[in-house]
Amino acid sequence: MSQTSASSVIDFLSIVERLKRTKRTGWINNGITGPESIADHMYRMGIMAMLIDDAAIDRTKCIKMSIVHDLAEALVGDITPYDGVSKEQKYVLEREGMQKIVQSLNNSSVAQEIESLWLEFEDNETSEANLVHDLDKCEMIQQAMEYEVSDGKQLDSFFESTKDIFTHPQVKAWVEEIYRRRKSSN
Repeated sequence: MSQTSASSVIDFLSIVERLKRTKRTGWINNGITGPESIADHMYRMGIMAMLIDDAAIDRTKCIKMSIVHDLAEALVGDITPYDGVSKEQKYVLEREGMQKIVQSLNNSSVAQEIESLWLEFEDNETSEANLVHDLDKCEMIQQAMEYEVSDGKQLDSFFESTKDIFTHPQVKAWVEEIYRRRKSSN
C-alpha cells in the first residue's frame, strides 16, 4: 500500500467539504428552513457514539464508522427512499463513490480503513454496525423533534419510519426520552 501524499489528502478533504455544503434531502423535502448538512448529521452521530457506555462495543470503531458512513454521499448526494432509487441501485452508486474515494487516497491504509468501516456499516452484521445504524436513526428523530419545535412542522413520517427498530438498550432509552419530550412539546 502506498502512502497518502499531501496532494491526495487535500483532494480528499475537498471531497469531504461537499458534505458540509450538502443539505439533507429529507429536511429539504419537508420545507425545513436552514436544514442540517450531511456533515452535521455525521458529526452528531460521532458525538453520540462517544456517549455509549457498553464494554461489549468498540466505541472508537463506532465513532469512526459514524463519521464515514455517509461519506460516499459527497459524490452521489443524499438519496432518500422517496427518490425512486432502489436500495440495490443506491448501494451500487455509493459503492462506486467509495471506490473513487479510496482511489483518491492512493489505496493507502487509511483509505482501506475508511472503506472497511463503510462496508461494515453497509453489511450491518457486527454489534458496532448495528449500534451505528441505531445512532443514524436516533440522530434523525432527535433532529426531527428539534425541527418540529424550531420550524413548527409535524414530521411524523420520520418517527413512523423508525418505530420499534432500535436494538441497543442505551439508544432505546434515548429514543424513549425523545418521544417523551416530543409528546410534552405538542
